[in-house]
Amino acid sequence: MASFTLFFLSIIIILHVFVAATPSSSASEQLSSSTLPTRFLDFAKKPETFDWMVNIRRKIHEYPELQYEEFKTSEVITEELDKLGISYKHPVAETGVIGYIGTRKPPFVALRADIDALPMQEMVEWEHKSKVDGKMHACGHDAHTAMVLGAAKILKQHEKEIQGTVVLVFQPAEEGGAGAKRIIEAGALENVSAIFGLHVMPNYRVGEVASRSGAIMAASGRFQATISGKGGHAAIPQHSIDPILAAANVIVSLQHLVSRESDPLDSQVVTVAKFQGGDAFNVIPDSVTIGGTFRTFSKESFKQLKQRIEQVIVGQAAVQRCNATVDFFQEKKPFYPAVINDGGLHKHFQNVAGSLLGTNKVMEMPPVMAAEDFAFYQEVIPGYFFFLGMQNDSSERLPLIHSPYFTVNEDALPYGASLHASLAATYLLKHHHDVTIVEGKNHDEL
Repeated sequence: MASFTLFFLSIIIILHVFVAATPSSSASEQLSSSTLPTRFLDFAKKPETFDWMVNIRRKIHEYPELQYEEFKTSEVITEELDKLGISYKHPVAETGVIGYIGTRKPPFVALRADIDALPMQEMVEWEHKSKVDGKMHACGHDAHTAMVLGAAKILKQHEKEIQGTVVLVFQPAEEGGAGAKRIIEAGALENVSAIFGLHVMPNYRVGEVASRSGAIMAASGRFQATISGKGGHAAIPQHSIDPILAAANVIVSLQHLVSRESDPLDSQVVTVAKFQGGDAFNVIPDSVTIGGTFRTFSKESFKQLKQRIEQVIVGQAAVQRCNATVDFFQEKKPFYPAVINDGGLHKHFQNVAGSLLGTNKVMEMPPVMAAEDFAFYQEVIPGYFFFLGMQNDSSERLPLIHSPYFTVNEDALPYGASLHASLAATYLLKHHHDVTIVEGKNHDEL
């Protein structure tokens, strides 16, 4: 009996030592999650990786394409994915590309890049200036595409460490074309449990990022009104019904919707940016066209503002004896929802970005009234959008986005690529234990 007891105790001691010496899965996971971002940034900063991203970005920059016309851009993307040995679907939503890295099994996390340009003439004189008249990458989408491809290169190099699948979303038509909505309707994000996106920002320095939990960018809508009167000679206005006077009253009244009707703590914008009417000094025109944008952070405020814009335009036109029709372009140009960052993903972003850049480089930013179609993704799955700094140490400020003088500081590319890769890989490490795969069910695979 004594010998049996001694044997039993020996077995317990050996097992205890073995268990103590073996790291738990959570500890191993934390170790991997904490070291991946630094390793990824080092890889992205290698001259061969950096130069590769720069060359892609400049190639795309030279041949900008507008929404749903991104054929050459998509060709560049698919060629690079082929070289990396990454499988993909193309075309999706006309010109989009969806790539896959990892196990092709759950969990799934997505990285998004927008690929379209703007109808602007580039005014920056440099070697890789736009070769297409009237078109320019003035919003950094060429850099966004290069950075997601950079993330793809990093993740493919470390594919054995990916505990799930990273979905690469190269999306067309962000600039007013609601390309994100088309990507969702194509079913490209089925089974995806989270999505990350970024935007370059001249306001922050290279190596800095900024974001926040909750609402960060506004919902956006467009309107156009035709105000019709009765034209005539400007010297005898009593024989006319002046639509210009009516339009002037409409514009002033529209400004009261924010200043007099909205809660001062509920940020809203109504801007009339278009006014077309008449082409002679002495002729009152038959009609005037005005147009603009309205923005809020809540669905309720957005619905109310839309309703009141139409009421004010029609009502004020009637006061001046004119008729008015209002078009919100909902069929051709869907309203953009507000960009609302998921709280859990915000904590994940802070942890990953803090370990990669340092916590002092992770900024909390106030909401902005600009719009982003990334919001369509966030309406169906948790999503997180952040801004990547690209201001250098010089005192000269970079031009803001949508400027013909806009430039990209390419030193920011490794930070964006490694952040994308780190956010995706560590998300999968954190969530792969939560996945339950049912035997015989194929819908859990891509």
